[in-house]
Amino acid sequence: MKKRSKLKHVAYMLVALAMLLYALPRLSFQNGPSWVLGFGVVWCLFAFMVIASHMHFIIGVDAEKQQRLDAVRKQKLQSWQGRLSEETKLPGRM
Repeated sequence: MKKRSKLKHVAYMLVALAMLLYALPRLSFQNGPSWVLGFGVVWCLFAFMVIASHMHFIIGVDAEKQQRLDAVRKQKLQSWQGRLSEETKLPGRM
């Protein structure tokens, strides 16, 4: 299932990259700053963000981060269980 999911992200990234490569040569800087140029630049920035987000998922940074977060959660749970067991032992001693 994970491989199919990554394949989908690869396809979307390639489509976004193709759209960006199609649009970049058509941006004209010769007329100076204008609304058309501004729109083109903003559109290209959004395309770069889409490509970067898909690359982030494909590389698997989220999986590594999730594993680290799971390890921290497990450690916190063990710590809380240790405190809880100590608190339940203290009233029994008195």
